[in-house]
Amino acid sequence: MSTYKQIRGLKVRDYTTNPDNPIEGQLWYNTTDNVAKYQIPNLLASWRTGNAMNTGRDNMQCGSGGTQTAAIVAGGEYPSATANVERYDGTSWTEVNNLNTARMTPGISGGANAYTAALICGGFSHSPNINHTQTEVWDGTNWTEVADINTGRSNGAAAGTSTAALMMGGAISPYGWVELWNGSSWTEVADLNSARYANAGTGESTDAICFTGSPEPAGVALNEQWNGSTWTEITDLNSARCYGAGAGTQTSALAFGGQKAPGDIALTESWNGSSWAETGDLNNARNTLGGAGADNTSGLAMGGAGTSALTEEFTSNVPVGAWSTGGSLNTARGEAGGSGTQTAGLVFGGGGVTGATETYNGTSFTEVNDLNTGRRTIAGAGTQTSTIAFGGNTNPSGASPSAVAEEFDGSSWTEVGDLNTARFGLAGAGASSESALAFGGGYPAVRAETELWNGSSWTEVSDLNTARDYPGGMGIATAALAFGGEGTAHDAETESWNGSAWTEVNDLNTARGGISGAGEYTSGLAFGGEAPPGSVDNTENWNGVSWVEVADLSTARRFIAPTGDLTAALAAGGKNGSTTASSEEWSNTSNTTKTVSTD
Repeated sequence: MSTYKQIRGLKVRDYTTNPDNPIEGQLWYNTTDNVAKYQIPNLLASWRTGNAMNTGRDNMQCGSGGTQTAAIVAGGEYPSATANVERYDGTSWTEVNNLNTARMTPGISGGANAYTAALICGGFSHSPNINHTQTEVWDGTNWTEVADINTGRSNGAAAGTSTAALMMGGAISPYGWVELWNGSSWTEVADLNSARYANAGTGESTDAICFTGSPEPAGVALNEQWNGSTWTEITDLNSARCYGAGAGTQTSALAFGGQKAPGDIALTESWNGSSWAETGDLNNARNTLGGAGADNTSGLAMGGAGTSALTEEFTSNVPVGAWSTGGSLNTARGEAGGSGTQTAGLVFGGGGVTGATETYNGTSFTEVNDLNTGRRTIAGAGTQTSTIAFGGNTNPSGASPSAVAEEFDGSSWTEVGDLNTARFGLAGAGASSESALAFGGGYPAVRAETELWNGSSWTEVSDLNTARDYPGGMGIATAALAFGGEGTAHDAETESWNGSAWTEVNDLNTARGGISGAGEYTSGLAFGGEAPPGSVDNTENWNGVSWVEVADLSTARRFIAPTGDLTAALAAGGKNGSTTASSEEWSNTSNTTKTVSTD
């Protein structure tokens, strides 16, 4: 079972009184009242996997900047100092013009505008070992060499813009150097109170913070604030580290990743201008990574030791939600199809080769007219009053793939045109019985075929890139998502459909078959499924780019009939050893404080 720290990225802390502004998702113990309290969140702060850089690299923790949707990475090491530069537009990385001088761990400033206007200074390269003094300015197209920094160094942090910047610390004795850039030249100013390198920092040339850093490998938690003339020690981080990344502003920042004896860490902390709070961890612990972000609600982590080209995006606006008990099916079963919404859902077919059909009104299930052809591992799409059900297995104990398709009008089923390829264990997407997509499936082998329904017939269109059966599906006929399933093994692959072709996108965090999904092409949930040695309770949220794990189902199971969307879904029936009639409802929670029983 996951711990509270693993799920929320927050430790349980003792307070004599309740915190003035508890963080969403924070659990604390009130030592005066002897009770535990929990700040119920409506949003989750977490990291998601983004699209990878074109050139993987490490030793770049200072050579990056910008925002989550407009970032730049310059220099780094792979396998030696590089001049490579890439920009991120919120979706993908594009290589642009190189630096004039290859180097690793330079300082880069530019703030939120680094995508089009940045400054890079210092850095290091081997053979021979050189601490660089070169400074280059980026105008959105080219790098131009300008006045050198006074003291060559690497592994320092930079803040500010391309015309007014601050270089803090760095790996050259006595390590506390600070220099100010005025747009034409560098001037040495007051040193840091605590000399260090492998530090991070953010802010403006007149209002910045410098945090963490050497000595290796333990690092420090120190945090200092610059007011334009002097440094003042302020609130430390909760966790010491070095070779981590930072992003944001002087009053709203993130610190993430780095090195802390005995190894790399994934810890992320959020700064609100007066204190640091632990928040959702990186998915991959690493040091010497790059960082960018506008504030403590959105960030970007890229590259780093041992992770090559990996990109992760931080957001604090993922709906957390929770599963709660819903009404029970009249006929217990797994392998059924589902369509509609949480308050107007439809469940049909399923284990035992039943044709049983039930509607759901948000509270209870009601039996209505059966399918004409009973089937299990069936797929469907549409609404409670306009659904198409297709494919499936008509053999209760063996394999007998079906091509039959039926339409439901709110009261009864009517047979319509058959699929071109009979199969079971397939998935579907669609808005109504007049427009749907069928994909994947099996028997006698896993299949990649995709078929489009136009209201009267099925047409074969472009295949999935990866053949599979028992995948999940969601979306509509022209914008769909296929995820998970079973091919040569339990699968995590996700593919998006744009109406004409499938494109591989970011994988699920947990590979599994017999998975269910509810939602749209750009926002939805994947839940349940099977991954050896058995059924799983994992739920993942899709934001159109990547998956993040959220609250688990109460009961692990596979072959669940799904209805609904990201904000209100229904998981009906399923199997875990035996079939079940129970259902669970997904909904977002309100942001309130709850007293937690410790009995």
